[in-house]
Amino acid sequence: MKIGTPREIFEGEARVAMTPASAQQLMKLGYECAIEKGAGVAAGFSDNAYKEVGVEVIGTAAALWKACDIVAKVRQPEEVELKRLTKEKTLISFFNPAGNDAGMELAKSKGANVIAMEMVPRISRAQKMDALSSMANIAGYRAVIEAGNNFGRFFTGQITAAGKVPPAKVLVVGAGVAGLAAIGTSTSLGAITYAFDVRPEVAEQVESMGAEFVYLDFEEEQQDGAASGGYAAVSSPEFREAQLAKFRELAPEVDIVITTALIPNREAPELWTEDMVASMKPGSVIVDLAAEKGGNCKLTKADEKIVTDNGVTIIGYTDFPSRMASQSSTLYATNIRHMMADLTPEKDGQVVHDMEDDVIRGATVTFEGEITFPPPPPKVQAIAAQKKPEVKEKTPEELRAEEAAAFKAQTRQQVTLLAVGGALMLGVGLVAPASFMQHFIVFVLAVFVGFQVIWNVSHSLHTPLMAVTNAISSIIILGALMQIGSSSALVIILAAASVFMAGINIFGGFLVTRRMLAMFQKS
Repeated sequence: MKIGTPREIFEGEARVAMTPASAQQLMKLGYECAIEKGAGVAAGFSDNAYKEVGVEVIGTAAALWKACDIVAKVRQPEEVELKRLTKEKTLISFFNPAGNDAGMELAKSKGANVIAMEMVPRISRAQKMDALSSMANIAGYRAVIEAGNNFGRFFTGQITAAGKVPPAKVLVVGAGVAGLAAIGTSTSLGAITYAFDVRPEVAEQVESMGAEFVYLDFEEEQQDGAASGGYAAVSSPEFREAQLAKFRELAPEVDIVITTALIPNREAPELWTEDMVASMKPGSVIVDLAAEKGGNCKLTKADEKIVTDNGVTIIGYTDFPSRMASQSSTLYATNIRHMMADLTPEKDGQVVHDMEDDVIRGATVTFEGEITFPPPPPKVQAIAAQKKPEVKEKTPEELRAEEAAAFKAQTRQQVTLLAVGGALMLGVGLVAPASFMQHFIVFVLAVFVGFQVIWNVSHSLHTPLMAVTNAISSIIILGALMQIGSSSALVIILAAASVFMAGINIFGGFLVTRRMLAMFQKS
């Protein structure tokens, strides 16, 4: 079978769904590869680069659609493109099925199979095909670069002979993939970064990247993101009011605001109101990554950059990934290649559209003349926060009964051990001479007493291992001291060496413990 990529006809789109590197991987799966002439030029991939790896370059889009069994593209297909579909053809692209009923009906009428890359379920096995995350990662990074391009100062603070430059303060609203990418870029540039998300479980991720998580003084049980496909759920009106109040408090302090909040199949929630913009300092920048869905900022205009009366720049571009077309194309083409790998289990260049597979079924929106959107929930859910099982408190009677049972079991074990030990001693005494038995009994009693002494040492402020080793060393010192008065010079030397080495072990143990405890002290 042949897989091809046409040139994107959406105005301003520079990405391409196949790169020379991804084409080589697709050929290893048994496919022939084709690309429309000039399709990769805007992303930095020339036609010659494709030819060098064995990709066929086709002159027109119509010829490519006719020649290929599988078509991979980036943007949602236009009507003219969908009309080129036929039965047995497979289309892989972003498709916006929730808002593209006409496109699904047309694909259904053509009998084609359509895989929507934004519908890949967010489960661990499908991360390599998650094109939404790939593009969001780039958008978050690029948002910080655009903000820096329009911000009049350094991100990092500096003290120079010419004066002091304070660090920029950046607020990232939404700590999803795009938000985390923005946080990472902002902190690496030296800005003081704050981040907010309605999911408190992401606070650790935010703080691990060097940013400060903005907490609300508001208690609300949030739905785990895994239960909603990895996205945040809609918040209550009370939570929203508390959230807006916090943003109003932060607005005069921050220099750059990057908003990333989106809820699938909904208009973007309004989080940065007109009065917040008015309270920001002149020269501040707002980058709204939700502009395509209406924007998180009240004043955002899609695909435009505006400057408000008080000097705040609001960027509402909707093509951030396309502004880094080479990197975006490389990642997206890799997502496509992994999808094709799942569709080609035998690596024989033949598509096996397994509708029992969670990932393939979830991403398929039309199949064999039927609309299959929306998909059923995947059998394998995203990893959710596990609720701790409620532990029932035991009654005093149950606790006493457990203690009695444990005491009986311990007594039974000790009696058994003593009986077995006594029987062994009796057996040895029947065959061994009296002189041996005298020393042997002393040895056994010493082992027993030593064991009891060592294991009953309290290990407060010590690790149990340190307490046990110190107890053993103490017994060694006691034994060595008893031999110091021996008439043999060799015994005296060995006893002195034992005291010296055991002393090092004990005092060294205390020093190590002290240093370990100091590591956990704030001062």
